[in-house]
Amino acid sequence: MKVELFVPCFVDQLFPDTAFSTVKVLQKAGCEVNFNPAQTCCGQPAFNAGFWDEAKAVGGKFLNDFTDEDIIVSPSASCTGMVRNYYNDLFTNTTSHNKCRAVQGNIYELSDFLINILQFDYFGAELEGRAVYHDSCAGLRECKIKNEPRQLLSKVYGLEIVDLKDNETCCGFGGTFAVKFDAISSAMAQQKVDNALAAGADYIISTDASCLLHLQGYIDKNKLPIKTIHIADVLANGWGNI
Repeated sequence: MKVELFVPCFVDQLFPDTAFSTVKVLQKAGCEVNFNPAQTCCGQPAFNAGFWDEAKAVGGKFLNDFTDEDIIVSPSASCTGMVRNYYNDLFTNTTSHNKCRAVQGNIYELSDFLINILQFDYFGAELEGRAVYHDSCAGLRECKIKNEPRQLLSKVYGLEIVDLKDNETCCGFGGTFAVKFDAISSAMAQQKVDNALAAGADYIISTDASCLLHLQGYIDKNKLPIKTIHIADVLANGWGNI
């Protein structure tokens, strides 16, 4: 299957290895992956901050950067959720209306695409240790992803997935929320990490690099014996460099 890869600006600038892992995983699943280097942001930061005119300009470029025919896959439930759910507010009854609807129907978060479209869940990945899976707010509520990542992780050799207390509670990132309400945001990160440690986890895994950056910042600041890792990097682990 031919797919277009959408690498969110967050991943592009801070976690490029996750983008490469996504390509490896998609290729191993039998996909022909195309990447348009002209792509930038989906417009979510501006949209969430209330700058809708600016978000519309960035979102319009996003629509032009992708076709309305091929499936678009992204290693981010947050950015996928932005396009699927909130582009309606920006492009309904505009000249981009039809293109917007086509793109919205074709964009998938990575685990959603692997399980529900390709029905492919085994990559020969290996990762020794115990992990908890963090349901990002966007993954759980905007993309309706819950079982898909867990099914993929259950096939990773050496990895034990354990339950995380208050798993559906936000990690505290929320984009600008972490800046405007830093004390509350930090306390929410502490709760999430404390629960992961109480479960005996070595890793916190998620579909969203933004959540993981927030949690890893708290972990590093407090020198805690746990690590965050994106699901794409887990699925590419053990064979991706062969």
